[in-house]
This record gives sequence, structure tokens and C-alpha cells, in this order.
Amino acid sequence: MNDPIGDMLTRIRNAQMRGKSVVHVPASKLRCWVLDVLKDEGYIRGYEKSSGEAGHPALEISLKYYEGDPVIRELKRVSKPGRRVYLGVKDIPQVRQGLGISIVSTPQGVMSDSSARSANVGGEVLCTVF
Repeated sequence: MNDPIGDMLTRIRNAQMRGKSVVHVPASKLRCWVLDVLKDEGYIRGYEKSSGEAGHPALEISLKYYEGDPVIRELKRVSKPGRRVYLGVKDIPQVRQGLGISIVSTPQGVMSDSSARSANVGGEVLCTVF
């Protein structure tokens, strides 16, 4: 697998299209940090660490719905393995005039775009969520 973050985002999108309440993904530290941001911003209910097939660590993500519709309407990968996107603090875009968020990997950790602006740090824009 070349793009583990992209794989996780695709699994979340596919599970929401099917109306699933839980989705399983392989575990990694970066995935946990991205899920922490999604949980803090209210886009998912939460996640738990578990053991998947053959004893490999996995994450069980609880998806969030509002009146039958998924809370996450749009989930896009910005920085890909073939083209990394690094932006300074002044260049981090607002998603849908501030209604969505960008998840940014900074030297101070993975955080949302508003947290990165308040901490005055830039970094790699991993994905956008609306």
C-alpha cells in the first residue's frame, strides 16, 4: 500500500455511502492522529484500537450520522505520495469559507487548519473535510 492515509479516507467514504456504522482500518500512529482531529472537530464518534486479522493492530472507527445523512459530506486527499503539498501558515486555505477543515501535519503534530493558524505553524496539508 503506497498511501495509507488515502486508503483510510477511501474506506470511510465507502462505508458512509453504504450506511455502515463502523469501519475497520489497519492501525498506525499517523492514522490515529488524523482520527483524533476528526473526533475533536465532531466528524466521527470515535475510534478504538483492536486486533485485526492475523493479530495485526487495527482501528475500529465509529462513523457519525445526522438524520440519516453522513456528517462528512466531502473528504479529499490533498498531499499525495506523488505530489506533497506544503504550505506556510499564511497560505493554508479555508475550506468552504470556514465551514470545513483542513488537516495539517506540522512540526507540533497533526492539527486542524484553525489550530495551525493559532499556533502560527504551517506544514503538509494531508486532507480537507467538509
